[in-house]
Amino acid sequence: MEFINSIKAFEQAKKSIPGGVNSPVRSFNSVGSNPVFIKKAFGSHIEDIDGNDYIDYVGSWGPMILGHAHPDVIKAVQDTAINGTSYGAPTEIETEMAELIKSMMPSVEVVRMVNSGTEATMSALRLARGYTGRRFIIKFEGCYHGHGDSFLINAGSGALTMGVPNSPGVTEGTANDTLLAKFNDLESVKSLFKKYGDQIAGLIIEPVTGNMGVVVPTRDFIQGVRDVCTQYGALLIFDEVMTGFRLAKGGAQEILGITPDITTMGKIIGGGLPVGAYGGKREIMEKVAPAGPVYQAGTLSGNPLAMAAGLTTLKLLNDTPDFYNILEAKAEKLVSGLQKAIDELEFPAVINRIGSMFTLFFTDDDKVESFEDVKRCNTELFAKFFDKSLQAGIYLAPSQFEAGFMSIAHTEADIDKTIEASRKAIEELKAEL
Repeated sequence: MEFINSIKAFEQAKKSIPGGVNSPVRSFNSVGSNPVFIKKAFGSHIEDIDGNDYIDYVGSWGPMILGHAHPDVIKAVQDTAINGTSYGAPTEIETEMAELIKSMMPSVEVVRMVNSGTEATMSALRLARGYTGRRFIIKFEGCYHGHGDSFLINAGSGALTMGVPNSPGVTEGTANDTLLAKFNDLESVKSLFKKYGDQIAGLIIEPVTGNMGVVVPTRDFIQGVRDVCTQYGALLIFDEVMTGFRLAKGGAQEILGITPDITTMGKIIGGGLPVGAYGGKREIMEKVAPAGPVYQAGTLSGNPLAMAAGLTTLKLLNDTPDFYNILEAKAEKLVSGLQKAIDELEFPAVINRIGSMFTLFFTDDDKVESFEDVKRCNTELFAKFFDKSLQAGIYLAPSQFEAGFMSIAHTEADIDKTIEASRKAIEELKAEL
């Protein structure tokens, strides 16, 4: 493949945009190459401005569970846009959206729409502090909850990829209000509560991580987190911006059997348009202005275009028989094929998967269950695999520390081609070791 036009576009972009991209992980820095610039997408495929076609496992970082440019979603956006793109006033579609979210995710009794996942998590933290009157928030090493100041302490996703998990510009005071625990290490959580228990407003966690790659919590850990929050009167906040409506109708909390106090959402609920939301128990959410004193606002919150795309997407997920079973089967076939290649070639790698999310970790370890495990992964080996995959027409996230996503639009042929290309890449890498 040639990338002449993408290289030119990147050089031009760097003249006007920091680093040439509007989100750091898009830069391809961690894989030592230039980003490809996308022209269009449909179903499971995307095409760059050089005319190269790829099977896409990024899916706009999660939202495209139906695949790109789903006809029903596109029609909903077009029909809505005819009547205007934003009013800054209430619309009935916002209520319809809220009611559907509530029906699919029972822990959410009241929900507030916002404009991004970062805005949702920032708002959830303010609400937890406002509701409890307490100061501290617990987060986990390697978990990424957006670029809010409180979250950029041992963060995952782009911060981890770029090697800057602690960002300049975050004040010491803000950092001091964030307590760090270790994912899948319940004792690290309990020790913080023992020391600061009556001052902890809430604990925020990716119930299944996607921003240090896919890491699934142990049953004892996630239940223990719920129990200790209840014991000390702290709010449990599930960041389901990535997992919400992807792993199941009710998100990761449905699969794990855990009821959080607040849930943050995004990605899928916008159908590919900018969106976010946070919701939870009525008594908590009614502290949010104008019902209560915790202030949060947004000019474009509940934007009709995003609501139309998101509502159409959620309805299709909710009303399509066996949607999640079909999606699960596709992801299982892909991962089983990759695992077979790894086993037969005795290659140093581990695959973690839950539902339609997966990560191929390049590591000598037998399993990846913690941030420490993730940090030991061979990023140079991943970069080589990424390049070989891209050349074969397989588009993966340009970072070892991200999740891959299956969509319902991926075909058997897509999956077979991906397995074949991955096996070839692994064979070539094995020969180089």
